[in-house]
Amino acid sequence: MTGPPVETNFGPMLGGDGRPGQLWAMLPRELAAVFRPRLLDVADEVLREIQRTIPDYARPLDGPFGKALRTGVQAAILQFVDRIAASGPLPDERRKVFVGLGVHELAQGRNLDVLQAAYRVGARVTWRRMAEAGTRAGVPSATLCLLAEAIFAYIDELSALSIEGHAAAQARAAGALERRRRRLLDLLLADPPSPSRMVQEAATAAEWPLPHRLVAVALDGPADVAWPDALADLEDGTPRLLLPAPADRSALAAALAGHRAAVGPPVPPRQAGGSLTTAQEALRLVTAEALPDEPLTWCEDHLATLWLRKEPFLVTEVSRRRLAPLTALTPKQYNRLAPTLLAWLETCGNVREVADRLAIHPQTVRARAQELETLFADHLRTPDDRFEMILALRATLPQPCQRAEK
Repeated sequence: MTGPPVETNFGPMLGGDGRPGQLWAMLPRELAAVFRPRLLDVADEVLREIQRTIPDYARPLDGPFGKALRTGVQAAILQFVDRIAASGPLPDERRKVFVGLGVHELAQGRNLDVLQAAYRVGARVTWRRMAEAGTRAGVPSATLCLLAEAIFAYIDELSALSIEGHAAAQARAAGALERRRRRLLDLLLADPPSPSRMVQEAATAAEWPLPHRLVAVALDGPADVAWPDALADLEDGTPRLLLPAPADRSALAAALAGHRAAVGPPVPPRQAGGSLTTAQEALRLVTAEALPDEPLTWCEDHLATLWLRKEPFLVTEVSRRRLAPLTALTPKQYNRLAPTLLAWLETCGNVREVADRLAIHPQTVRARAQELETLFADHLRTPDDRFEMILALRATLPQPCQRAEK
């Protein structure tokens, strides 16, 4: 390409501090006429170079993909030259092209690294061809340096628009997915249980494969808990999670660190509501000192206590019948003999085990056993009576079981 030299004199302006806001105004408008005849050729070369150097784009330029890529390249180069001719902000319709490219990348399951690599390729090819055309047209080297700066500042602007589009689309997708997962959580916890087909369809829409067994986690207050593949509702007064039954307790305990929580028993998805109810009951029993005061309670470890505490009327009746001999004792005597009775029954009268469990001397165990024999007589040897006494003691004694006084 040949043409008359473009008269410019930018020596004093190159050291100014007006970039990038004044960059376009610093370029002579005559440059647009120098570059405009080569626009389509440059666009085609940019497309070829992008396809040659970027594997993700190395496919035929047909369909929506090809249209989007070709439109983007042509719009980028055309707008660059138009802004040389008349400096100003990028028109809204052109902005939408590059915002749309960011949206397209998300739809393809890609981050923006590939698109930004394509922008860099486009900038490199465009600068090379414009520098050649400018040199042949006699454009001063100082102006060509300014042109290079403008090209790469322009690419930064386009990248920012694509980042904006990608981020907005990502936020919309995350919001929609979050809503679908919240609906799935509600369906799984519904009472009575939701129809299996409805749950399966909701799980597919929420991109949450239903596990063979899951657990519910109840927390005692609002929390910020991150756990992969969890359905979460942490905002209302009864924060809870649903997640596949964890193989590693320590990992979940670490994720819940700083929060008091209870993990319900592992159940099939259809019984998720029961797991949550059990976890919530466990939190209540921790507060009531009926379960050990631990930051994280595993309901699996306390199923008998949870079951017994579920029917307080029946517990009271069994206790009244089977523990009646203890009611006449003073509180001090009760605190000494009741734990001893439970340990004695659970160990089948093994003096050494009872002594170790209660941290007392074996001779003390024997003395207390004699007192218990006097109080309960043959009931200590009748299987049904022994079983009901164990249940009653487990349901009424604090956890961990009070140690007898030495």
